Amino acid sequence: MSGAPLTAVEDSVLLVQLTDSHLFAEADGKLLGMNTCGSLERVIELAIDEQRRIDLILATGDLSQDGSVASYQRFRQLASRIEAPARWCPGNHDELGAMREACRGSSLLEPVLELGGWRVVMLDTLVAGSVFGMLRSDQLELLDRALSEAPDRHHLVCLHHHPVSIGSRWMDSIGLRNPAALFEVLDRHCNVRTLLWGHIHQEFDQWRNGVRLLASPSTGVQFAPQSEQFQVDNLAPGYRWLRLYPDGRLETGVSRVSGIDFEVDYSVRGY
Repeated sequence: MSGAPLTAVEDSVLLVQLTDSHLFAEADGKLLGMNTCGSLERVIELAIDEQRRIDLILATGDLSQDGSVASYQRFRQLASRIEAPARWCPGNHDELGAMREACRGSSLLEPVLELGGWRVVMLDTLVAGSVFGMLRSDQLELLDRALSEAPDRHHLVCLHHHPVSIGSRWMDSIGLRNPAALFEVLDRHCNVRTLLWGHIHQEFDQWRNGVRLLASPSTGVQFAPQSEQFQVDNLAPGYRWLRLYPDGRLETGVSRVSGIDFEVDYSVRGY
């Protein structure tokens, strides 16, 4: 699917996921040859143009590449063009202290949000100094508590690192290190509808025990699916939209910008 949602009913809610923007303190900063600020601006313009009403922005990690307060302020300023509340969770490139400073006075880092008949839970998988992710005990307890406290609500759980294999050797080596602990919590609850993440810079859509597993393109550089080693894809930057219904149904799709051409700079390591 791509473009606008299939249907738009008044009692549903529309979410937009912006992930892996990898911004720099400088507006002209480039990742692997792409100006990530410029590409994020284009993606946001596309979302505004395509979606009649956006109820929530989900920013699922790696908002920054250099971990600077200025890069988070830049993301916050650009995303504010969408007139909707937002929630962030950190990725492996993020610096939590700088992120908190840029979010001071806001609800951007509050991990639980009620929206329509749904509850959104944002989890922190950041391991300082590491590329892989981990859910600490406090995060697993937060998730279990959030699910237990609202048994009649449908739940959308968000995190940065992927908890299942995506068939890409290099990416699977830097995913979530304790997925069994995550699924042990999820499997004890029947109100989880969707698990959503970033990190992999590509689309992913599968099912596990009745839960939709989704990942999304970066607002910047894309990674090639099924790749053994690090490889950039030629697909354009994009975002995911999710329409959530009171009965637990979900419609979702990915939409990409057009007209962004850049030469990949493979001299950059660690992306």
